[in-house]
Amino acid sequence: MNAREGTSPWLSTLLLALRTVLIYTGLSIACFLMLRSIAGYASLRTDVQFLLLKQDYLDNTVWKTAFYIHTFSAVVALFAGFTQFSSELLRQHRALHRWLGRLYVVDLLVINVPAGLVMGVYANGGLWGKTAFLLLDGLWFFFTWRAYACARQRDFARHRAHMIRSYALTLSAITLRLWKSVISGLIDIDPGLLYVIDAWLGFIPNLLVAEWLIRRGGGARPAKASTPSQ
Repeated sequence: MNAREGTSPWLSTLLLALRTVLIYTGLSIACFLMLRSIAGYASLRTDVQFLLLKQDYLDNTVWKTAFYIHTFSAVVALFAGFTQFSSELLRQHRALHRWLGRLYVVDLLVINVPAGLVMGVYANGGLWGKTAFLLLDGLWFFFTWRAYACARQRDFARHRAHMIRSYALTLSAITLRLWKSVISGLIDIDPGLLYVIDAWLGFIPNLLVAEWLIRRGGGARPAKASTPSQ
């Protein structure tokens, strides 16, 4: 990050460090809360949290299997993706960075996205609710695959940009819950309408923030690799 005009280099470095600490602290807290929420499903009880809204599908083996796969594998994506933006990890532990990146890609493309498609087909909120989740899943697959493909082609600027987009969508697991809490806490709203609004707010603002970060230069700093990606 270049120092702004009139700002001393040490102050610019300090501000960057503080911003980084705040971002990682916020993400850490969010991931912890997400993990605590998901832990509620570990008992496999069907009368808790989100499952209370899906009682009609509990006898559907395909949906139920997809739900548990999606719920528990999302934790892997959150934490593996979280590590990919660490400059220190990239510089000092390049092999670990690549291994965690592959874990993130496999978890999403092979496990999470297919399960998410099933969840999207059975989503609440009618056509608008289903469309939101299916679009989210499609974009999630596309940006993750492009991030992987660009890394294989050693196009690290585009790799980083697509990873920012992909992880922004991964974070929808958290923002969905946050928006639901905020909206329901501010106004009295029909649960069906809340579900639809939440479905779109869960990922659209995330993508807008991702594009803003990329245009500010967050996705335009290619990382130099000493060895080809495996």
